[in-house]
Amino acid sequence: MNMMTEPLTPAALLLQPVADFDGARSAPTPQDRLRALRRAGEQFRERFLTEPPVPYARSFDLLRIPYPAWYAFNGVYSQQLLKPHMVHLLARTVLVQFEDFGGRLKSLLFTPADFETGSETPYFKRLSEQTPKFLHGVIAPVHGTVLQALASVGVAPEQIDFITYDHLHTQNLRRWLGTGAERGLLPNARLLVHRQELASVAGLLPTQADWYCPAGLQGVAPERIVPFDGSVQLGRGIALVHTPGHTEGNHSLVYRTADGLRVSSENGVSADSWAPEASRHNGIRRYAKATGSEVILNGNTQEGSVDQYLSMVLEKTIAGTSAKHGFSNVVPSSECSPHWLFPGAPTSHLWGTTTAGVLQRPG
Repeated sequence: MNMMTEPLTPAALLLQPVADFDGARSAPTPQDRLRALRRAGEQFRERFLTEPPVPYARSFDLLRIPYPAWYAFNGVYSQQLLKPHMVHLLARTVLVQFEDFGGRLKSLLFTPADFETGSETPYFKRLSEQTPKFLHGVIAPVHGTVLQALASVGVAPEQIDFITYDHLHTQNLRRWLGTGAERGLLPNARLLVHRQELASVAGLLPTQADWYCPAGLQGVAPERIVPFDGSVQLGRGIALVHTPGHTEGNHSLVYRTADGLRVSSENGVSADSWAPEASRHNGIRRYAKATGSEVILNGNTQEGSVDQYLSMVLEKTIAGTSAKHGFSNVVPSSECSPHWLFPGAPTSHLWGTTTAGVLQRPG
């Protein structure tokens, strides 16, 4: 395996650094970086396809989020007279069970949103204040909470070992991890977070401040936070790949399933985002053809757009293309989905909730 083998620190436990992408972003031009990342992604994909599938992975619908269309499909609507103003993003959490390198069963929650405390994020707070209260449940309907999702498959909160987010926009971690001596609602979980994302939270740029929850990580005990650099593998068939762009510390979840690889990310918001040339929506397909774009960015932050483009190409290279529907096996962590309030959602293939494998019971 093309992986570094330095001894792990006790704090890291499961994390083994992945070396496949080392130096790929150091090339002098974007075109050279794109070629280097594509080669690295192909190498990583071939290696990871030899990994065993994770025992279980399932996604759960949480809530719908109104989101500006010009962010969701950056650039597509700039020259169109008729364009959607808003789309709905359906936020999900993913429960993944995997074996660590010692053969122990572990459970990870990817993007478990606490939407109640996350509503203090400046963007959502303004949206809430501008909307009559009786419409809140209509504009942002809740499908279920993280704890309800776990209960629906018989998993106790105490069984969650790790939580992680592709990035920390809108996230308040204090309910899950507690503050001070309190353990929170996920008492045994620790946060896996890219070190650059922690730095971004500590020193926000003006364009980023609108999207981070002020409370965020305030008061969370340091031992509940496990920072990492670069890309890391957590166990057999599961990795977190650094995919900067949407934020500098953005990372994507990659896991092996029986039929290939799955990648989850919020660099894009629909299947069309990673395969615009195959879109059934004229605006997206024509934009891709006119500009030569391989991907369509989720662009609510612009300063990292080149890196984000490169990262999305890397994601689709790792994921591969599905033989079933012809789109990349990249599943948006928040998926643009149809809703009567915002009709015409530009989504050619809807992933919906997904399940792979069979839930394992500890012991």
